[in-house]
Amino acid sequence: MNDASSQSASFSRVFADKKLSVGLLTPLEAYPNTPFPNLAHHQDIAKLAEDAGFASIWLRDVPFYDPNFGDAAQIIDPFVYAGYLSAVTRSITLGTAGAILPLRDPIAVAKQAASVDLLTNGRFVLGVSTGDRPVEYPAFGKDFDKRGEMYRESVEMINTLHQQSFPRFHSKHYGQLAGSLDLHPKPVNKRMPIMAVGRSRQPIEWLANNVDAWIWSVDDESAIRDIIASLNIAAEDKPAPHYGYATFFDLDANPDAPYQRFYNVVRIGRNALIERLLSHQELGVNHIALNLKPSRRPAQEVIEEMGQYVLPHLG
Repeated sequence: MNDASSQSASFSRVFADKKLSVGLLTPLEAYPNTPFPNLAHHQDIAKLAEDAGFASIWLRDVPFYDPNFGDAAQIIDPFVYAGYLSAVTRSITLGTAGAILPLRDPIAVAKQAASVDLLTNGRFVLGVSTGDRPVEYPAFGKDFDKRGEMYRESVEMINTLHQQSFPRFHSKHYGQLAGSLDLHPKPVNKRMPIMAVGRSRQPIEWLANNVDAWIWSVDDESAIRDIIASLNIAAEDKPAPHYGYATFFDLDANPDAPYQRFYNVVRIGRNALIERLLSHQELGVNHIALNLKPSRRPAQEVIEEMGQYVLPHLG
């Protein structure tokens, strides 16, 4: 899949062979003691991240606040937010991480993604998922147990709408295309890069042959080796999807602080972080998306320190 996406500078800025890039997950702030961000100065922080050298900003899709989950994410709808950020940034890649396909109509997703892609002049990546909050499915009247097949069908329909003129498409879970309608705009680079977020109940074989990149939560070095090897085997003679992971992140104010892990939070000083990133780059990891929610320091401080001391070591 990913040979076609090489046309997109936005995609290759984030996912390139033998290189590791770093991005940020929204909200672009630290809010360790509350489920709700305040979004103060978020447009300025987006510009700061771009100037610091971060490769991407990923917009999460969380329709509802679930008190049992404890995080409301960035609150704003990801496609609306992407449209806004397209006007306040110049070059940083924007993407969803990820649009919950079984809870959205694929025609609407195709239209929204291509619209943002046009507004950003081709610097949009469509990250797609099945979500991580089962309680949302009854609210949408969707069958949680069918989310895997709905996800696959939605990806196929989106690709059809983006790549074909007046397409025909028969769908089990969505609508039908009879060849009399054409979706516009089309993606700027002819095809929208698709990034899987999480496993989304898909086998490695499907991921290896249907997406351009895969962001998961697995950052263990032994597991990374196995994942990348499995993707390469499953892709056979085609380029395998690029692999990356997302993690909650707390950059220690002490630059010599060692790597520590607290459940799903990585706490680390910048010197150990540089070593860890270079090690993961050698393993074949292409991208890491950082979530600053648990940070004990303001996001601006972390972004500035990363830009000055850490990011220049990559690439």
